[in-house]
Amino acid sequence: MGWMRNPTNNPFQKESMQANDHLPVTEPTELAAPSIRIAFVQDNFVQAGGGERVAEEIARALPTAKVFTTVTVEARLTAYMRTRNIVKTWMQHLPNVKKYYRHYFLLYPIALRGLNLKGYDLIVSSCYGFAKMLPKPKGAVHVCYCHTPTRWIWRYEDYISRETLNPVVNAVLSRVTRLLRGLDQKAANNTDFFIANSTVVAERIREYYNRDSIVMFPAIDCSRFTVADQTDDYYLVISRLAGYKRVDLAIQACNELGRKLIVVGEGPDRPRLEGMAGDQITFAGRAPDEQVAHLLSHCKAFLFPGEEDFGLTPLEAAASGRPVIAFGKGGALDTVVDGVTGVHFARPTAESMKDAMLRAETIAWDPQALRTHAEGFDRIHFARKFVHYLQQIIDERHPKALA
Repeated sequence: MGWMRNPTNNPFQKESMQANDHLPVTEPTELAAPSIRIAFVQDNFVQAGGGERVAEEIARALPTAKVFTTVTVEARLTAYMRTRNIVKTWMQHLPNVKKYYRHYFLLYPIALRGLNLKGYDLIVSSCYGFAKMLPKPKGAVHVCYCHTPTRWIWRYEDYISRETLNPVVNAVLSRVTRLLRGLDQKAANNTDFFIANSTVVAERIREYYNRDSIVMFPAIDCSRFTVADQTDDYYLVISRLAGYKRVDLAIQACNELGRKLIVVGEGPDRPRLEGMAGDQITFAGRAPDEQVAHLLSHCKAFLFPGEEDFGLTPLEAAASGRPVIAFGKGGALDTVVDGVTGVHFARPTAESMKDAMLRAETIAWDPQALRTHAEGFDRIHFARKFVHYLQQIIDERHPKALA
């Protein structure tokens, strides 16, 4: 008896993995299968965003796993990930890859297909790009934690339309994406189980891959955040400054309302955003974790203007006792409870966002209620759910676990 695939009828599909459905505190946070060889494959470690934080939580839950990736930027690794012996591909040695990693996008599938995963029984991938294209050895099982079906392949117009591209480059990329969809679909067909990071991502997995998945929300570390006794009179955005993040909506709304705004983050869209910002808007660039935590706990409210696959920062704001004004699509529907932990705005316009901000200013928010909501997404719950799910698969499917 070996591993058995179940591409569209996941036997664990009915297993509840939502944030508020906690497993008992006695549930283990490590797998009880010492003879199982585990590999963990992450797309890359070149940024310090939400996907990388989720990858760390997966790595923590799999302390015996060998970690593989395409490229790392040492300065962007967390202290914990620096303790793991990460195996990198030949892409690590490409010229200026740490700066221009996006320009090498066509090489990622090739590099990932070249990974040597022979001898591993369980392979877990953390994928927002091409990680699921890994070579699965015969007899192994592949569980993909999917942050999103590759965004710029499947939602090219939404993702690229706000990027500044040469028309010729845009035309070429449009054709390339159609070719990559076939490779991505083939990789999805070769994946045994999908875990979606949000309800909307589960819907996309069904739409693009015709596959079932369970929803297991990413985790935050609530211990990093505190509720302040008093708050200041500024709104806050923490984001990569790229067109699709829609930070321009937050700037325009604050310009027109005359509200103070602090923007934390860097990215290619910064010059354009600075050009449209009024005097009351401050760009803080990249900020250390301690400063981010301070800004979150003291802001009037956190602004989340783009459509995200999930989004950890709204939960970090809630853990700091602060409400969130969020675009009411995508992952925000899983993390922001309208009228309880924040306010949704319906249309991706500054006018709609302004209305939500004004509504939020009339509500007497309960910081402790916000904190309690965030604690439902704490890292300990994620570890238990993740390990519980993998243990089910191992106990049911792999003979070594029964030896």
